[in-house]
This record gives sequence, C-alpha cells and structure tokens, in this order.
Amino acid sequence: MARYEHLPIYKKAIDLAVYIENVVRGFSRYHKYTIGADLRNLSREAIRLIISANSREEKLNTLRSLRDTIEQLKVTIRICKEVKAFRSFNSFQQAAEWVVDLGRQSEGWIRSVKQKKRATVQ
Repeated sequence: MARYEHLPIYKKAIDLAVYIENVVRGFSRYHKYTIGADLRNLSREAIRLIISANSREEKLNTLRSLRDTIEQLKVTIRICKEVKAFRSFNSFQQAAEWVVDLGRQSEGWIRSVKQKKRATVQ
C-alpha cells in the first residue's frame, strides 16, 4: 500500500475531519444526529478517497469521486449555516475555508494526473 501520511491534502482532510467532529459535538441534539452525522460521514469519506486514490494506478475516477464528496461537504456545511446548527459564525467560517482549500487541492491533483496521463500518451 502506498504511503499517504505525507500528502498535504491528507493532512488537511484529517484536520477538517477532527474539526468537524469537535464542532458537531456542539450542535443541538436534533442537528447532531441528522445533518451533523452527514458532515462527519462526508469528512471521513473524503479521507478514505484520498487514501484510495493515492494507492491506485488509475487515480482519475477516485479523484472525481473525491471532488464530488467535497462538493457535498460544501453544500452540507452551507445548509448547517442556514439552519443555524453552528454555534458561531467563526465555526462555519473555519469549516468553509478548510473545505474550499481541500477542494482546491483535489482539483490540483486531478490536473496533475491528467497532465501526466497526456505526457505518457504522447
């Protein structure tokens, strides 16, 4: 299995997942077990996809799944803000910034894989 602990995207995803775990702990009971569970699951799924993509020869499909998961995470964070699940605006802001950064990193990884693929074809 390929090593993944050194990847910046992995480190950011772990930080985000830990942050989400802590933030969801402060949600009301109703939000904690509904939309909070979705947030927690999506953040863990992103980590699983990063590990999977890093260990595969053909990374592109897994990276596209990662991109979709990150988009779902963005939307879920936005919904949490709208229903006032976050205790403070700063909690929302931090989560939103981290997930946007994660999205940028995943897009960069996709571009890198596509460039390498084109270079090997030519």
